[in-house]
Amino acid sequence: MGRGATATMERLAASLGMLDEVTPRFVAALDVPKGGVLLALPALLASGLLRHADKYFQLPKGFYGLKTIFLLLAFMALARLKSIEALRYHAPGEWGNLLGIDRAPEVRTLRIKLKHLADQEQAFSWSAELCKEWMMAVPEDAAVLYVDGHVRVYHGHTKQLPKHYIARQRLCLSATADYWVNAMDGKPFFVVSQPVDPGMLQVLEGDIIPRLEQDVPNQPTAEQLNAAPLLHRFTVVFDREGYSPGFMARMKTRRIACLTYHKHPGEHWPKDEFYPTQVRLASGECTTIQLAERGTWLAHLWVREFRKLSESGHQTPFLSTDYQASGAVLAPAMFGRWSQENFFRYMRQSYNLDGLVDYGTDRIPETTKVVNPAYRTLDAQVRKKLGILRRNIAAFGAIALDGEIEPRKVEAFAQRKSDLQEHITQLQKEVDDLKAQRKATKRHISYDELPKDARFDRLSTQSKHLVDTIKMIAYRGETAMVQTVRHQMTRHDDARSLLRAIYGTEVDLMPDPQAGTLTVRLHPLANQSSDDALRHLCAELNATQTLFPRTNLRLIYELVSDQSP
Repeated sequence: MGRGATATMERLAASLGMLDEVTPRFVAALDVPKGGVLLALPALLASGLLRHADKYFQLPKGFYGLKTIFLLLAFMALARLKSIEALRYHAPGEWGNLLGIDRAPEVRTLRIKLKHLADQEQAFSWSAELCKEWMMAVPEDAAVLYVDGHVRVYHGHTKQLPKHYIARQRLCLSATADYWVNAMDGKPFFVVSQPVDPGMLQVLEGDIIPRLEQDVPNQPTAEQLNAAPLLHRFTVVFDREGYSPGFMARMKTRRIACLTYHKHPGEHWPKDEFYPTQVRLASGECTTIQLAERGTWLAHLWVREFRKLSESGHQTPFLSTDYQASGAVLAPAMFGRWSQENFFRYMRQSYNLDGLVDYGTDRIPETTKVVNPAYRTLDAQVRKKLGILRRNIAAFGAIALDGEIEPRKVEAFAQRKSDLQEHITQLQKEVDDLKAQRKATKRHISYDELPKDARFDRLSTQSKHLVDTIKMIAYRGETAMVQTVRHQMTRHDDARSLLRAIYGTEVDLMPDPQAGTLTVRLHPLANQSSDDALRHLCAELNATQTLFPRTNLRLIYELVSDQSP
């Protein structure tokens, strides 16, 4: 039965197929490690951890049920267990105390459960429904949406994945590309995975924009759009990778505003055009920046161009097809894009966003367009030859006859020029031949046309997306708790550090079935100010009257030090 197993009869019944799933039954326990994750339960439930789970997923009869597995995965994410294997090095009985069962499942059992859930291929449908609800709950968060790509590096050796450029490492490595859609404060809405990365523009236009048109709430009606030619449905913000006047023009016809950096800004604007502008950041902080605005004509599209002047004199240009909002609104929306970069960094460090859940592979559709290896080879040869040709042309222009004109010097000079000219002519012919071959070669071909030695794998997506959705819920729940504890903290930036300390602290569990309560008593933190913030958090959580799932026990949070001896 495993170390720490005490529910003998229930486990026997489960082995005989006579138990659907074990019912949580809490027992009194002291000094339970990482019990602070129980404080996140109200936020996890409010963020949708168990909402619609029964609609999309089912598990066969057994000891561990669906909600137990979901709660365990969320608690593991908050406790910073970086992988499923990490559970192997934690006492299963202690984790069982937090779930109301005798012990947590073994790693092998948890993997079997995850595979069963992934095989149902409902992870994307579940996350899509949650995304709609998140947007409906706070419509103003969905009015401005950040879109950016994140490259997940593959460090294994058993699979062959396409190469991607990793900006943070400045290397080309095996990886897969994900495109995330986040709110201005960094909270994630959904992610689109691309085994073959076609680029941000194609993902935006083919996958993200159509979904946003369906999901974003409170969009103007057709009558409102017809009555106000400058009105837009919502705004998407992206970096220079998505810069394209053609794309922005197409989005304008669909009444979607774009906000991005100007890729080709040209000369600096005079400093007397800049004026002080008070802006409110996503955090609520107000500040003043130097801002200037002009109208710019880009390939048959009229856009608004803004520039922010820094104290060093640097000008940061960005463009917008939102023709109604002021610069004081658009500037913080543009520069708040770093909240998404911070989200990626935090998720990599704290939630192991790039970690693999399993090592399986999925089939790549044969119609998927990929870069032709023959075209890539010819393109590399053209670039190499062009570099040599340019260097030779530069050397040809730099040759000069110095000093007195003598027959011997003139003859050597002419011979050298002649040899170099002949070499340049030969190089030019080779370049032209290679360009002709490149032009006659398809740049993109379907996956089934790839040579066998050039084919690559696609990592399985269902289990990864399921776990990533639970991590998104954990992050959103943590963010909600951050907003609560900040009210009691003078240093707001320390809120997440405080929560990480709370999640890792020990607790005492005091169930009272007669009163219908489960008291979670937390051990004191490092200092008095942290304890004060924790008391405030406990009071707010107690007001939610949250019941532990599948029980009638109401959660009560308090500090051990607040109890009289």
